[in-house]
Amino acid sequence: MTLAIAVTSGLALTACGGGGADTADGPTRPVKHAMGETRVPEHPKRVVVLDQDKLDSLYTLGITPVGAALPDQASGMPKYLGPEFAKVKSVGTLQQPDLEAIAALKPDLILGSKFRQEKFYAELAKIAPTVFTERVGITWKENFQLDAEAVGKKDEGRQKLQQYEAQAKQLGRRLGDPAALKISLIRFRPDEIRQYGPESFAGIVLNDIGLGRPKAQLLEGKDDRRFAPISTERIDQVDGDFIFVSAFGQKAAEQMSTVTAGPLWKKLGAVKDGRVKVVDDEIWMTGIGVTAAGKILNDIRTYVTPLAKA
Repeated sequence: MTLAIAVTSGLALTACGGGGADTADGPTRPVKHAMGETRVPEHPKRVVVLDQDKLDSLYTLGITPVGAALPDQASGMPKYLGPEFAKVKSVGTLQQPDLEAIAALKPDLILGSKFRQEKFYAELAKIAPTVFTERVGITWKENFQLDAEAVGKKDEGRQKLQQYEAQAKQLGRRLGDPAALKISLIRFRPDEIRQYGPESFAGIVLNDIGLGRPKAQLLEGKDDRRFAPISTERIDQVDGDFIFVSAFGQKAAEQMSTVTAGPLWKKLGAVKDGRVKVVDDEIWMTGIGVTAAGKILNDIRTYVTPLAKA
């Protein structure tokens, strides 16, 4: 009990002295978000992020956060974000942010997600002005633009997104008839295999290019069109003109090795034709932002363009 009181008192003192939502120093501006409206610093300098997409947002906008929550205790910062982000201090997990660690960093802005951290919002808002996006994944473009507004780079954010979308369309034109190419997305997780649909992050990127998908991965009639589990016995249904595969963690990677060495996998047309590529899970599945989307374009450009010209 004494420890709990001490921690709570420490947070309260940090909030009062560290620029909480009602005590931010310098000029501020209002930002509307999933939890209402918050006044944020005109140009925040010390940003803490509590979801994976916000890491990509800040990297895209040229900002390195002072702290970030990660998927689990074993996770490190996404490698594609480079060495500077590898130094960012961990502040707990996406589901359980460490409020004391966040307060100790004296942030002047916190970016999070209502979907994941709604129950922590009131406490976070006492530490620093806090802006939450509503959902994750399917709304990644809207989320990026809200993140950009929150850090004072709304115009730059809009330009970055427009540049990505223009590059996607250009790549689609380069592929000739991209809709005729059926691109399959498969992800191995520790507890299941998933095929990813049109409302997943990577699925949206493929749609921006104009690429087609195997019929099963359109997830027609499903309430959730992001992904669906598939058993190893039905792995023959994941075939396409090209298959992109990723694995989330070591256990999933081991399962992927077992399944892809099996007879059902080897019967797939894409496998026989050498049109399967193992890709970076941190980019294709958890990047969920403009920079990750651009790297997916690069992979499509590298691996699918030769197929279109064949």
